[in-house]
Amino acid sequence: MADPLPISYLNGEYVPLREARISPLDRGFLYSDGVYEVMPVYEGRPFRFEAHAERLTRSLAGIQMEDPHTRTEWREIISTLISRNGSGNQYVYWQVTRGAEFGRNHAPLPKIPRTVFAFCAPLPPITAATLENGVACVTTEDTRWAYCDIKSVSLLANVLLRQQSTEAGATETILLKDGQLREASASAVHVVINGEIISPPRTRSILPGTTRSAMEEVAASAGVPLRSAPVSEVQLRSADEIWLTASTREVQAVTTLDGKPVGNGKPGPVWRRVHEAWQRYKQSLVGKPW
Repeated sequence: MADPLPISYLNGEYVPLREARISPLDRGFLYSDGVYEVMPVYEGRPFRFEAHAERLTRSLAGIQMEDPHTRTEWREIISTLISRNGSGNQYVYWQVTRGAEFGRNHAPLPKIPRTVFAFCAPLPPITAATLENGVACVTTEDTRWAYCDIKSVSLLANVLLRQQSTEAGATETILLKDGQLREASASAVHVVINGEIISPPRTRSILPGTTRSAMEEVAASAGVPLRSAPVSEVQLRSADEIWLTASTREVQAVTTLDGKPVGNGKPGPVWRRVHEAWQRYKQSLVGKPW
C-alpha cells in the first residue's frame, strides 16, 4: 500500500498529514463515535461525490448527528484537498466525529464542535494479474454489529475479519449469516447465475455501496440482466461468477473461494463485459463537472 499524500484537512485548516493532531478526549478516539467516507478520484475528478456525500449525511443521521457542512462546503474542502495533493488518480478519506469534550461521558450525547478530518492517498492500481486471474476470497460468519448500513469508524470487527483472508493468502473475507450472503469485510459481493447478476438486498445488514449502485447502472446500460434478491450460501458456492465492488477496487472477479475455483477459475464473460463497460463509463466522465 502506497503512503498517503502529504496534505490533510483538519477542522478548517490544510496541514501536513504528519503534523495533524486531535485531542485524546475526542469521542472518535474514545468511542469510535463517528462516520466516514472513501471516494475514488480519477484524473482529479471525484467519482460520484453526491452519492458519497449523501451516504455520509445518512450515516451521521443514523448516529444522531447533523452534517457539519453543507454540500457546497464539502465540495470546496474536497476539491482544495485533491488539488493540494496533485490531482491525478487518488482517493479521499473523510470523517466526522462527535468531537472532544473534557471528560469521558457515555450520555447524554454532547453538542460540541465536531472533528472533521480528511486526507488523500494514491488510488491502488488494478494490476494486470488481477484482471487476468481474478482474486481469492475466504468465507466466514458475519460477527459485526447490527447497523452495518451506517459507515461507522468502528471497524474493529471488519479488521479482524479481513485479517482472516490475509492469513489465508486471500484478498477478501466474504461474510455469511444464517446461510445467507451479506457482503465482504470491506466490499459488496455479487454473484452471476445463468448470466444474471444477483446482489443481496439493501438492508441494515449491509452497507449501501456507491460502487455497487454505479456497477448496476453500468451493467444495465450494457444490457446485462440484474436484480436484488437474497443469495444463499449454496448459490454463492455454486455461482458461475462472484464479484467484489468497492471504491478502491472498482469491479473485481473472485476466481477462488475457500481454495476452490469459482466457475472455471478465471474471470467470467459477464464480468469482462461489465468491466469493459465500466472503463468506458469512467472515460466518459473525464473533464465533466462533478
